[in-house]
Amino acid sequence: QVQLVESGGGLVQPGGSLRLSCAASGSTFSRYGLGWFRQAPGKEREFVAAVTTSGDVTHYADSLKGRFTISRDNAKNTVYLQMNSLKPEDTAVYYCAADSGAIRTTPVTWAYWGQGTQVTVSS
Repeated sequence: QVQLVESGGGLVQPGGSLRLSCAASGSTFSRYGLGWFRQAPGKEREFVAAVTTSGDVTHYADSLKGRFTISRDNAKNTVYLQMNSLKPEDTAVYYCAADSGAIRTTPVTWAYWGQGTQVTVSS
């Protein structure tokens, strides 16, 4: 099993940036693909980005390409989400997820989840 703890959320103005972190513990971090999802009020949880075990391959939601960047540091057991040019519609709770299987964009296919961190984009 793996435990995930997100941090780095907060209030940011439109056009600003935030970097989310997700620290993992409890199992061999490098065995897991890692992903970020988000859920806005009244909406379903949606895929944001994912990275494979080695960090060589990344996947993004089409609408977020160019603004968001996922990366991982296996030495620190941490995955990051750099978010730039933030918009009010990016407001959501952001969740980190891990799974030992193939990368998929469907939340139900991911085995482990963090508790989420709130990101609010507002002036």
